[in-house]
Order: sequence, then structure tokens, then C-alpha cells
Amino acid sequence: MGNRNQERKTNRIAPLRLALLCSLFFAGFSLLPQIHGNVRLAGAFWAASIFLFLFLFRLWRSVSRSGRKLTYEFVPVKVHYVQMAMHSSIYAYWGWYWREVYHHVPLILAQLLFVYALDMLLCWSRRDKWILGFGPFPIVLSTNLFLWFRDDWFILQFALVATGVVCKEFIKWDRDGRRTHIFNPSAIALFVFAIGLLVTQNTSLTWGEQIATTLHRPPHIYLEIFVIGLIVQALFSVTLVTLSAAASLYVLNLAYTQATGGYHFVDSNIPVSVFLGLHLLVTDPATSPRSTPGKIIFGGLYGASVFALYGLLEALGAPRFYDKLLCVPPLNLTVRWLDRLGASIMARLKWPDFSAWTPRRLNYAHMGIWIALFAVMFTTGFVEKRHPGEDISFWQNACVQGRYNACKTWAHTLNITCVGGGAVSCFALGQLESEGRLIPKDNEKAGQSFGRACDLGMPEACAMLRDFVMAGGQDTFQRSCDHGDGVSCFILGALYHKGIGVPHDDARALVLFRRSCATGWWRGCGRLGESYLWGEGTPADTERAIESFERACSNHYAPSCFNAAIMYRRGEGVREDRKLADERLRQACDLGLQNACAAGQSPGAKSDAEASGRSGV
Repeated sequence: MGNRNQERKTNRIAPLRLALLCSLFFAGFSLLPQIHGNVRLAGAFWAASIFLFLFLFRLWRSVSRSGRKLTYEFVPVKVHYVQMAMHSSIYAYWGWYWREVYHHVPLILAQLLFVYALDMLLCWSRRDKWILGFGPFPIVLSTNLFLWFRDDWFILQFALVATGVVCKEFIKWDRDGRRTHIFNPSAIALFVFAIGLLVTQNTSLTWGEQIATTLHRPPHIYLEIFVIGLIVQALFSVTLVTLSAAASLYVLNLAYTQATGGYHFVDSNIPVSVFLGLHLLVTDPATSPRSTPGKIIFGGLYGASVFALYGLLEALGAPRFYDKLLCVPPLNLTVRWLDRLGASIMARLKWPDFSAWTPRRLNYAHMGIWIALFAVMFTTGFVEKRHPGEDISFWQNACVQGRYNACKTWAHTLNITCVGGGAVSCFALGQLESEGRLIPKDNEKAGQSFGRACDLGMPEACAMLRDFVMAGGQDTFQRSCDHGDGVSCFILGALYHKGIGVPHDDARALVLFRRSCATGWWRGCGRLGESYLWGEGTPADTERAIESFERACSNHYAPSCFNAAIMYRRGEGVREDRKLADERLRQACDLGLQNACAAGQSPGAKSDAEASGRSGV
């Protein structure tokens, strides 16, 4: 009788009705202004919703024909809700210093609903009982701490989290008498998509590099991750994995600096994203070793693998933030072997006998060692303290002194600052690339660097760009543009607009801005909107202008958010909408555009042209 009552209580909402409600709530997210205002983002939600509804219909037909009775049971697993709390704390602190995180929250919530719906449908398609708990939270929250796709490509984000769910359900093995998943679900999904992005060279479709760099913004972020990690380690005895990974990175970094006089990870000894990875990606109790020697080897291999992969990615000219994403699944495959090796080591060697200690007491001892190591790293400035490699001048001097890999690293740091809007760094990088004395000569990249510096308002760069174009650079930009390089399309379009080194031709410029926008270079979308707004190369078209501004704004290009706000505020070619105007101003302000912050506080906004960031080329 008690079992029947419990079953009735558990299944108060019929299983398939629960799946339908979850799918409907997910589909409802497409009505939010943030999502509905971007056709491609809304399309991703519609496509994912259709997939869920079709899956649900197929399951309903199958169940109806077979007469199966589906059930579910609420079973909260401690490791899942503890990880949920840890992840949420990191998001809250990180987002305070990079507001894109807060803008991304509705999309994270939508992913959670999607994963819940997919998980229950996938489970019921294979067996009658589904376990309702907090399992989707670690998959979604952990994945989004390392990678998320831009709005125009968000359909791939749903594919990313779905990969984690599918791998957890289907890729299993027998371990210690139990059938369990082989891979950390978020780690295997990140691994698969990291490989795909590297092979296709499409990292620009994601926020991966921005995530890796902005995690450094919050002060004492290492300390926060460390303290939160202690809670997880106290509850689940995974301290040795984190400890040995950190110790491995500590020793390797000291050895590298001693040998070369430089720094392997450029601007930090252990990047925050790597420090986060050794707390999250390799500490899943289900996919990490259980023997003491196995945990030590496993963590040490993670640290060494990240260190080696960073160098390999640098040598290949690939984005380096993938380093902590590529090694976890291969390591997951070794855990059974590592446990056997650990048992062999303990049997053959004179391993300390801690049989009188309880597992909890032994874990506390490991935590004490980890606390001591972190205290050393913290007090000596190995982590947290401002790193010498953050200063471009350090790498410039190291290059002049002929230190190992310093010139290449100097160019890398200049490029990062250039992409972030540093005209001086763009100009200096262009000089290095055009001279070919300290780094390999690359006229195409030099032209792009001068073009960016000129666009940012540097007269010397404009003069260099003019010389570059007069020497045949126009053809270089055209070839790169034809191969899908949005930056080259944009710079060449700006040259035609200004008549620098080429005949003035706004119609030709419009075509190039359109191609730049189509590749995902959002500055090109913003400039395309300006052409439509001002009637440059085409009759003025406010509808297309606002469409271009909205597309660039949804991909976090601040001047376009401002221009869209002004159009909504004044009702120029669009319906006057003060609420939407204020929302766009807030977005532009959060993205760092000071004119937008001032306009949001004052009813007298600056002119479109003043805020638009119109090309300085």
C-alpha cells in the first residue's frame, strides 16, 4: 500500500505530460525580447523545440502501442546539487565583472529546460523509469563555464549540451560491478566540439577566448574557486586529483621559467580557466580513479597534459584556450587501468599504511596538504598577484634579449590587445609583421593590423595602410575576403568608402560590408547598418539599418546597440519604443561604450554619427 501511495505521489503529473510541459516552457523562451529580436537565435529555439516535440510524439506512439507504463522518481544526488551551488557562485561573481554573463543567464536557463526534456525523453525511449534530480545542472553549468556559441550560431549550443546527455546515456562500461558512464558529460561534449572548431577553424563562432580571458577580471577569483572547491573536496574525497594537478603545473611552470626566463602561459602561471578545470573537469567521482595512487597519477597527467597542449596549440597557431578541454576524455579512458596500477603499486611498494584511518580522515589530510600548497602559491604571488607577463613591455624586452619564444609571444600579446581595441598595439603588430625581422613576414596580416589601427583612429596607421594598398594590398585584401575573412572584407570596404588607395565607390563598399557581416565580423554588420542609415551606396533604408544594428548588437558590438537605441528613442524609421531604447543603451553601456552610459542617464543623447564608431579608415 505504501509503495502505491509513493508511486501515486511521485507521478502526480503524468510522465509524458511532464515532458510536454518542459518542452512547452522551453519553446516559450523564444518569445523573450532578447531571443525573439534575433531571427537566427529564435530559429535555433524553434528548431530545438520541433526536435523535442517530434521526439515526444514518437515516444507517445511507441508507448501507446506497447502498453508500457512510464514512471519517474525524484532522487536528489548530493554531488549534483553541490556542484550546482559551486557553479552558480562562480557565475554570480564573474558576471559582476563581465556583464555578458548576466545577459547569458536566460540562455543558460533555456539550456537547462532543453536538457531536462531531452534527458527524460531519451531515458523513457530505452527504459520505463526516469530519475528526476539535479543531474542536468552540472552538464549545462560546467559546459557554459568554458564555451558558449554566439547568438547567430546558438543551435550549436543545443547540440553541444545534447552531446553530453547522449554520451552519458550511451557510452558506458562496467566498473566495480556497476554499469556507469565513461566520460564526464560536459568534458566529452567540450572535447568533441573543440576538435570540430579547431579542424574547421571556426572558433570565432564562440565566446571561448573571451570566456578564458574575462575569468581573470574578478579580484581574488583564484581564492573564490579554491574555497568553493574545498567544500566539494570535503564531501567527495577528490582532493588528491586537484592537488596533484596543481602540483604538476606548479613544478612545470617553475622549471620552464628557470630554463627560459619567460612564462609558458604568457600572462599567468596557471590561467584561471585551467585552475577552474582542475576543480571541475577532472574531479567527477564517477569518471576519475578511486585508488590513492590512481588519483595522484590522474591529476598529475591532467596538469602535464594541459601544459603540453598549450605549447602544441601555440606551435600550430591555434587558439590556446582549448588546452584544458582536449585532455579530459582521453584521461577518463585510463581510470580503470589507473585503479589497477594503483592497487599494484600499493601491493608491491612500501606504500604508507593508513588502514587505521577512516576515508574521511585521510581526505582531510590530503586537504591539509592542498591548503598548504595553495598558501605557498598565494603568498608567493604564483597566483593572484599581478603577473609580469601581463605587460607587453616584458615580452618586448625579452624578445630583444633573444629569450626563447619571446618574440612570438610578444606578437601574440599585441594581437590580443589589438583585438580589444588598442590602436597602438595594432600598429606595432603591423610593423612586426611587415618587417619580418623578429617574427615571420606576413604582408596580409600586416595589412589587417594597419587597417584595424587606422579604423581605431591612428593617422600613422592610415598612412601605412595607404602605402600597403598602393603596393598591391588591395588584391591581398580581396583574396582574403574571397576566402571568407570578414576583417579583410571590412577593411577593403572602408577603403572604397574613403577612397584610400582605390577609387571612391560606396556601392562596392556596401557589398563588402555585407560580405563582412555574413562571415560573422560584427563590426561589418554595424558598418553595413550605417550605410543603410545614411544612404551610402544605396537608397536610405531604415528597416535594413535597424536590422543590421540589431544583428551586430545581439552579438555584442556596442556602437550598434547605441545606434539602435537612438533610432528607437527618436522613432526614426521604426516605431518609437523608449523601453527598448533604454535596454539597448544599457547593453552598450555594459559593453563599455561611455557615450551610451551618459545617454542612459540623460534624455539628450549624442548623435548617431558620434557614437557609431564610423570607420576611421
